Amino acid sequence: MRRILIAVGLLGAVILVLLFQTRGPSVSEGSVLLVELGGRYLEGPAPPLLSRLVSEPARPLASVLSSLAMAERDQRLAAVVFRIRDLDIGFAKAQELHQALLRLRERGRRPIAYLEVESFTGANLEYYVASAAEELYLAPGTDSPLLGLAAETLLFGGLLERLGVEVEVARIGRYKSAAEVFSRKEMSDAFREVTESLLDSFEGQLVSGIAAARGLGPDAVREAIDAAPVGAQGLLARKLADGERFLDEILDELGRERVVKEAVYAAQDPSAVGFEPVARVALVYGSGPVVTGSGRGRPGGDPVLAADTVAEALRTAAEDEDFDAILFRIDSPGGSALASDRVWRAVARAREAKPVVASFSDVAASGGYYVACGANAIVAEPTTLTGSIGVFVLRPVIAGLLDRLDIGYETFTRGRFAGLATSTRPLDEESSRRLAAQVAEVYATFVDRVAEGRGLDAAAVDRAGQGRVYTGEQALARGLVDELGGLRAAVGRIRTELGLAEDADVALFPHPPPPTLAEQIRQALSGVAVAGAGLPAEQVLPRALREWLAVVRAVPAGSPLALLPVALELR
Repeated sequence: MRRILIAVGLLGAVILVLLFQTRGPSVSEGSVLLVELGGRYLEGPAPPLLSRLVSEPARPLASVLSSLAMAERDQRLAAVVFRIRDLDIGFAKAQELHQALLRLRERGRRPIAYLEVESFTGANLEYYVASAAEELYLAPGTDSPLLGLAAETLLFGGLLERLGVEVEVARIGRYKSAAEVFSRKEMSDAFREVTESLLDSFEGQLVSGIAAARGLGPDAVREAIDAAPVGAQGLLARKLADGERFLDEILDELGRERVVKEAVYAAQDPSAVGFEPVARVALVYGSGPVVTGSGRGRPGGDPVLAADTVAEALRTAAEDEDFDAILFRIDSPGGSALASDRVWRAVARAREAKPVVASFSDVAASGGYYVACGANAIVAEPTTLTGSIGVFVLRPVIAGLLDRLDIGYETFTRGRFAGLATSTRPLDEESSRRLAAQVAEVYATFVDRVAEGRGLDAAAVDRAGQGRVYTGEQALARGLVDELGGLRAAVGRIRTELGLAEDADVALFPHPPPPTLAEQIRQALSGVAVAGAGLPAEQVLPRALREWLAVVRAVPAGSPLALLPVALELR
């Protein structure tokens, strides 16, 4: 009975939400749009309605960008106020938001940023987004948001050695250094070279972006970073902010009665601002680790790029006559080489029917790049982590650990190289060669796929590959991407592929469409909720390592991995 009552209560709430959402937004002349920016933003469709009733899931980035695109055209808006708090996003998403604010500024919409962060470790990305506004105000108490970039790498080879675990590695690519996390005590020269190169590219774009938006020279921005930590007054003195105010002061000055929240504004009909699409595009998402099989996410809610699911979405979009093109939006560090090849094939087949443009978000590396290389064109943000054309296999040897734990073991095999499937003994010389040959074969296929899709010589792809990670800016110079920019630029590329005018309106439709309300209710009633007694052990690990382990755990043991070799979280 209790379950039935809960279901009825949920259904009632759904009806209330639907009734609320059907009310049209009130946007009059001189309105002020209030946009809240904070937390996570997903590359995926909107979460199911029922899940939004009981929690606050991450919001699709595309939905925010859609509201801002409407605001660009909306002459009823006197200003757009951005309340910016802690953002849990990568640099590429921050660039996409930064550019959206710049476009509002160019269209005369008076974007005003209100930065409300409190962190002694800096808020570089939050400030970078805010800097694009016409006016930038700091909340009283804001402390040194612009601190500079830092990257840390943890290497567990020494710990595993102490535990008696030896890690054997077979890899192709001088820079394919993901395995070093578990096999070395110190970074290799190649690993260090890539990390320094990525930071140089990120730092250059952070500084140049802020300098251009604030009308300063790059040296002035670098001096401010090197003077950190400085508070609000220090930023004001360096012309990196326009004032220190409370949000209510800003809204009162603009006219609080004219404020329209973005959640309400997003519900308006795009035709109200003159949006008249002449083409329909299927927006297919590929987010999370690349895995075999089907599904849209892990039990915790994070998305996965499941080969069967994404391949089916690409196939049906290609066959649907209502769609003129496909936009494949990717945010993935890679994973299974086999699953990546499956999706690559689906992209190549879809391309035979209609244009396919790949758009990269924060990361599209290794398997995340593999799945895209068959598209007609690839568009990446200047700071997208991409490339990483390489493969590796990890084989832990736990005999030493078993000995220390006084655990006996015996190994029996049938077949000359059956020992490849065991974990108690090191491989002999011939077995190591066989494993290396298998990895080399997977790498050769990867290189051939890229060469075919990008119209490059295999030798050139190999030189650009070797497991090396690039920013989008660096990848463009090597022919690995065609154009720099975000979703906006990717839509522009689709216009080119379709032969449309530069200013032609194009409508994006998430594909497959989200489940119906009836399907959501049925799924909710069939589910079982379990409350845990405590945190999983992995949650106490550093975030970058948790994400790396999540990818490895999602891929079958023994599979060759096409995985991003570095995990960078920029703050």
